Amino acid sequence: MSAPRRVLVLNGPNLGRLGRRQPEIYGATTHAELADLCVAWGAERGLEVEVRQTNHEGELLDWLNAAADDETPVVLNAAAWTHYSYALYDACAQLVAPLVEVHISDPERRPEVFRHTSVVTPHAATVIAGHGIDGYRRALEFIATPDRH
Repeated sequence: MSAPRRVLVLNGPNLGRLGRRQPEIYGATTHAELADLCVAWGAERGLEVEVRQTNHEGELLDWLNAAADDETPVVLNAAAWTHYSYALYDACAQLVAPLVEVHISDPERRPEVFRHTSVVTPHAATVIAGHGIDGYRRALEFIATPDRH
């Protein structure tokens, strides 16, 4: 039996406040609970999942650069950086393994027009938005199914 495929689930700014930050938009699940769910969902699909969250853009870029070097698949919710970070655009451009863009809410349905643009989408194998925390499960399922990407 081969070792589980490693996957990084990377979350950007303010997502560490899940469960407390605007629960009417982002739900009641905390980031710690989300991390536990992702690890369990990954294990069910033969994936070794590591979940990280940062409020520091350079740290996220370092993680993406390492994922590019290691050819590690990434599930990315870049939060606000999704809409304007050209450094994030460049980091995502170099990824070799599948990149799945995830958003808990659907940015295109949000009233703030700036949320309707994503610098991640051009590099993503797929985008999963508006499915709440379940979007992460769907993203891991996508990665675990090689014929889908």
